[in-house]
Order: sequence, then structure tokens, then C-alpha cells
Amino acid sequence: MEVITYKCPNCGGDLTFDPASGKYKCEYCLSSFTQEEAERANPKAAEALNGEDDAADAQKESSTEETKGETEQGEAVVYTCPNCGAEIVTDATTAATYCFYCHNPVVLSGRLSGEYMPDFVLPFKISKEQAIEKFLSFTRKKHFIPKDFFEKSQVQKMTGVYFPYWIYGGDFETDYIARGRKVRVWQTGDVEYTETSIYDVRREGEVRVDGLSRNALNKADRDLIECVQPYRLEEMQPFSMGYLSGFQAEKRDIEQQQIAPELKKELETMARGAMRNEANEYISLEQEKMNLSPKQENWRYVLFPVWTLTYPGKDGKVYYYAMNGQTGTINGDFPYERKRALLTSAVSALLVLIVMLIGGYFA
Repeated sequence: MEVITYKCPNCGGDLTFDPASGKYKCEYCLSSFTQEEAERANPKAAEALNGEDDAADAQKESSTEETKGETEQGEAVVYTCPNCGAEIVTDATTAATYCFYCHNPVVLSGRLSGEYMPDFVLPFKISKEQAIEKFLSFTRKKHFIPKDFFEKSQVQKMTGVYFPYWIYGGDFETDYIARGRKVRVWQTGDVEYTETSIYDVRREGEVRVDGLSRNALNKADRDLIECVQPYRLEEMQPFSMGYLSGFQAEKRDIEQQQIAPELKKELETMARGAMRNEANEYISLEQEKMNLSPKQENWRYVLFPVWTLTYPGKDGKVYYYAMNGQTGTINGDFPYERKRALLTSAVSALLVLIVMLIGGYFA
């Protein structure tokens, strides 16, 4: 398993992807580089991405196992940091992380190689500083949140994570059959007549769908992560390891066949809706049948950017928050200081009572 770090060609410092500029920045000498420049300066990363070192790794497996530092410990995997030599402990799906000791950003390339290499990535557009500012601006509008929730040490724990997603779409032929009903009402003199006509309805056509997505990580809080969608998929970029530098990343552990029935059911619902719109001259459609035949299906494995934050509440509950790393949409469950809320309510009620008593006295 190859452990990759991106180094500055000027000073040798760590390069991380900067969402604000879309370039790779060195925090030491403040240099910035395009993706092409960063990859030229770090050819090992490009080789890992292209799979050029697979054969060499296979030949040296026994001798490099110790230097690369991969050992299994239950569900955890331990790697050796190439910068300081410390052990990096990850779980089985982590693909990019930080060294706890020297804070060196590392990419575990073997986790995203071969069949697990993403097709595309949506790079972060919102920096950590911007994410914190947006998050605090949003949460300060909430009432009775504990004060320590806003402490610098707490919000600095915000972490940028690339989550794996499957995106499904394609071109499909549709064959829609239903029983349609039309009603005509008229009046002659004092008598009202109603005529109900029943028709066999059939519609055929083609439907093009793209962008049906599902989270591909079992351990993710699915509702939390899904609720920060949608993403602007037109901004997807061909996958490069460099986008992961400075962030955490997860590899998928949910395969196409596991979510295909769910996505195809959603596709059928969308296609049925389109066919209903084509038969809108009927007041009702019953006994519907829909056949979908794929002309072309597309599956894409993509990494989506999410800023995440956790807060250990005094009630023993851990609160989780997520922010879309591209659009800034926020989702989460916020802590509530019950005693403070009750005290505020009691003081407000007392003030209202005093005002009423004073008003009654002068009346």
C-alpha cells in the first residue's frame, strides 16, 4: 500500500489543495501550483494514480510490507508516516488523512486504485475558514445553544471529508400502459347529466436521466450526508490524488448491485411521472404498468466534498453536523440548553406579570 504526500518543489513543505484558488498551496513558503505543476513535482503520486507501480509493488511485496507499514488490527489498519515515521491508524475505508504527530497530509493510494479508483471528484469550493464562518453565522441564529459550542477549540475540529457516491443515469425506452378516465358534465333544463368514458392509454417514448446519486459508505450517517445535497455535478473533475491532499477521504464499501434496485425504482417513478404528463388530458389514470428498457446505462464512482463537525453534548449525546463543501448547505441536530431556556421563559413570564400588575394598579 503506497503512502503518498505532495511536497512543495521550492521548499519541500507539504502541499494541500486550496478550495479558494483551486491550486495547491505550501503553508511554509506560500507558493502555489496548478494541478499539473504539483503532479510534475511529485511523479510518484502520478505513477500511483496511473497504476504504473503495481508490477513493482507485486515483486517487492515481502520486502516493502514493513517499510510501507501496513498491518491489520481487526478493522483498523496501521501505516507508517513517510514524513516522521509515526504510525497512522485508520479504518478499512480511509483513503486520505493526517499524521497525528506531524500533521503531514497523506493519501493512501492503494485504497483508491484499480476498481476502487474514482471516475470523478467534486473538489472543495469552500475553505475551512469560510466553512467555519458560514457555520457560526448559521448557528448564532439558533437560540439556547451552549456557549462552549462556539469556542475556537470546538469549531476548529471541523474536518473536510470526501465521501464516496455512486451516480446513475442513462437513456431508457419507456412503454406505459394505463386505464384513463374522462368525465363530461352538462345540463339540459333542470337535469344534469354526467358521462364517464374509459380509455386504454398507451404512451411510448425515451427518457434521459442523469445525476441519481447514493452514498456508497456504510459507516456514514446517510440521512445527514444526503441532506446537504444537491451538488453541481457539472463541476466534476477527472479524479486526481492531489485533490485529496489536506483532506480526509473515504473509499466505497457499497457496490452498484446493492443500490441498483433503489435507484432503478426512483428512475421508474420519474419515468412514470413523465408519461403521466404526456397523458394529462385524462382526469385519472389507473391500473398503470411501466416497462423500462435501457439503451445506455452509466455508473460513475465520484467523491463528494463535505465539511463535518461533531459536538459532545453535556446530555451524553454526540451531535453531528455536515456542510456541503461546494454550496455551503448545512444539516445537523443542534444542542439545546434546557435550563437556560426555562430560566429565560420564567424571567419573561415574570416581566409580563409585573407589567400587568403595574397596569392594573394605575388603572
